[in-house]
Amino acid sequence: MSPYSTVVVGTDGSSPSMHAVARAAEVAGESAELLIVCAYYPNSRREVEHARDEMGQEAFQVVGSAPAEDSLRTAADHARSAGARAVDTVAVLGEPVESLIGAAERRSAELLVVGSRGLNTLKGRILGSVPSEISRRSESDVLVVRTAR
Repeated sequence: MSPYSTVVVGTDGSSPSMHAVARAAEVAGESAELLIVCAYYPNSRREVEHARDEMGQEAFQVVGSAPAEDSLRTAADHARSAGARAVDTVAVLGEPVESLIGAAERRSAELLVVGSRGLNTLKGRILGSVPSEISRRSESDVLVVRTAR
């Protein structure tokens, strides 16, 4: 039985974020609701292709809602396989930190789960990373799942 009644986890559809989804599902188990959130910005196909060329793996930040919905379906299936019973999903227009914190507040979540992506990068140290900002600003407990080894 989970000590939490509502757990929120963020995903961008990447393999590392699916590690965070699986861990959140394990924590939620059969007794807590798991809400999977994917933040997105709407962009044209041309903008997305340009972002993929320029940003490589970071291009997930500019992909519109259709890929977000695909990512959420995949994440929900992944969460159910990892043991979560009550799974809900939401695509949120906006940047990841605000979207995740807002979703956690709206659902009165006691736990917010994020992957460690960006914590140990130069970009993360200079510009801030999603996990560090979530840890700093969230009113709920935060679990940062190590997603890279």
